[in-house]
Amino acid sequence: QLPLVESGGGLVQPGGSLRLSCAASGLTLKDYAIGWFRQAPGKQREGIALISASGRVTDYIDSVKGRFTVSRDNANNMVYLQMNMLKSEDTAVYYCAADSRGGLSTFEVNAYDYWGQGTQVTVSS
Repeated sequence: QLPLVESGGGLVQPGGSLRLSCAASGLTLKDYAIGWFRQAPGKQREGIALISASGRVTDYIDSVKGRFTVSRDNANNMVYLQMNMLKSEDTAVYYCAADSRGGLSTFEVNAYDYWGQGTQVTVSS
């Protein structure tokens, strides 16, 4: 069983919203920095949003700033990615990942210790 499980993906029209969830099992999530990544067909996996272990610090890549919001509920071992004003170019498989070093991690794939299986997000009319 993977320690992280994403959910909430689906098909949405351009301009719509989705909220992705990342549930941890067997990990005490408050000890981990979390990153959200996505991978579109034929492209490399890219980091899009970061949240520190405490939840006080976040960071985003420019293409999602102002549209996506990452948050976490450490008491319930959950992390979320609220995605608004979705565009067709947001279509991808979305992953959450945990970095055991805590603090705020990076957008680099190699920084993370644990990954979920991914959830598909398709933005299309």
